[in-house]
This record gives sequence, structure tokens and C-alpha cells, in this order.
Amino acid sequence: MLLVKTVLRMSSIHGIGLFAAEFIAGGTPIWRHSSLIDVKLSEEQLLELSPAAREQIAAYSYRQRATGLYVLCGDDARFFNHSKNPNCIDIRGEDGQGVTLAARDIQPGEELTCDYSIIDKDYIDGKYQL
Repeated sequence: MLLVKTVLRMSSIHGIGLFAAEFIAGGTPIWRHSSLIDVKLSEEQLLELSPAAREQIAAYSYRQRATGLYVLCGDDARFFNHSKNPNCIDIRGEDGQGVTLAARDIQPGEELTCDYSIIDKDYIDGKYQL
């Protein structure tokens, strides 16, 4: 779940992007996995869905590097775009769940970006290119 104020806008990186709606100091938690909002699906569960639902899950989720589970953010966090020089860093929290931190100070209006090679198994495996 998102922990800071954000807005969606058209992105110069790709499609729709997630933008800071407030100043975010470096080190601030921006997103934390919450089972109340975010969904994790196995490959088997994904295959139980209709083709249209599978396509949408594939478009708006990432495949967790450590577990291979698909993670669908239930809020606008699904609009983080990839950057090789991101302003956010993804780590595993003390509870084993994903946490996204501001890698540096982020100004209002700045697009929030992360490095998919840290979190997304499908990106790492070359299943899609950016």
C-alpha cells in the first residue's frame, strides 16, 4: 500500500506514471506490501483465471524475484515505471514483505521510479524488454 501522497499522470517513460504529490525525504517508506490491499498469486492460481483476467494481471503485476509469485498492487503503486537510475529502492522488510524506500530526496511532481531488475523475475528472465 502506498504510504505517501501521489498522483497519476502521463509519463515520459511509459504510459501512465506515479508522481510524488508531496516532498519525500530520502529513506522514507513509500510503499509496503499489505495483504489488505495487495494480492499475491501463484502460477496455478493465475491459470484458473479467464484469459482476459490473466492478461490484465500480467500487465499490472510483477513476478516476485524470491518466490515467483505474481504481486498485484491494489492501489496506484502498480504504476511505478522502470528506471536504470531510480529514485526509489526496493528491499525486503523485517517481516519478509516488500518495502519501497525513497533512494534520495524526491520533489513534488517528480515521477517515482524503481529498478525492475531488483524485484521482477519476468524482467530478469527477459520475458519483456523496456
